[in-house]
Amino acid sequence: MIEPIRISLDDYVLTGGGFNGESYNHKTDPDVMLKLYFPGKIRQPLDEMLMARKVYDLGIPSPEPGDYVVTEDGRYGIRFRRIPGKVSYARATGDHPEKVGQYAAEFAQMCRQLHDTHVDTSQFENVKDRYLYLLEENPFFTTVEKDRLARFITDAPDTDTAIHGDLQFGNAIFAGNERYFIDLGDFCYGYPMFDLGMLYLCCKLDKGPFLQETFHMDAPTASRFWDAFAPVYFGSDRPLRDIEKEIRPYAGLKTLIIERDAHEPRPEFHAILKEIMR
Repeated sequence: MIEPIRISLDDYVLTGGGFNGESYNHKTDPDVMLKLYFPGKIRQPLDEMLMARKVYDLGIPSPEPGDYVVTEDGRYGIRFRRIPGKVSYARATGDHPEKVGQYAAEFAQMCRQLHDTHVDTSQFENVKDRYLYLLEENPFFTTVEKDRLARFITDAPDTDTAIHGDLQFGNAIFAGNERYFIDLGDFCYGYPMFDLGMLYLCCKLDKGPFLQETFHMDAPTASRFWDAFAPVYFGSDRPLRDIEKEIRPYAGLKTLIIERDAHEPRPEFHAILKEIMR
């Protein structure tokens, strides 16, 4: 077990927050930023730090991870090399919706490169195994529904290429001409549609306040992001309707993650899965 380094939050200034915790910059060292998890999360930051190091060593563009740390009040986190002037593609698009086409194209190129990266499968988890485990633990599907969803997951194509695990426009940043993926704790390998389902869900299926609060954009802008992303990622010769027909069930499968974290069913996402649960 790696022992965390004790730090004082007096040395840091809060810069933002998210679903799992908060981010800080060091007050005197411009090269250090801190991702600090909310109270009670101990193993998760350690696992993310170890995964972030493996991904960084693989050559995936990502901030260099540093230490596993703990604060005086018992909160655990990770120090990373700070990227000065960085902004996420979600924030940039929300602040400059007139540039949605440019940002979507850049993000699509990042994703294409990521999904073309082959990995040592002995070092990372298979995305199918992850989803089958989530399905087994989920209390909101019947036994028959679980059997049919498991068959869909098992029958998906097999690849040995990289998957971010939480692929959406808030988990990619840029500074100048440099681009990076962040929040790599769920990195694994497998069929890219398992990854792209999350982006499609955010862009096309989430119409509530969560989109604005988390990704700083309204639903029409998010929809235009996907419409600009798809032809760059898949190629302009593939009809958008065919892409979306394939990707919708993978977007629906994200309910396994959402329901795990929320501890309540999400019927709107179950509805997306009806075709493969028949």
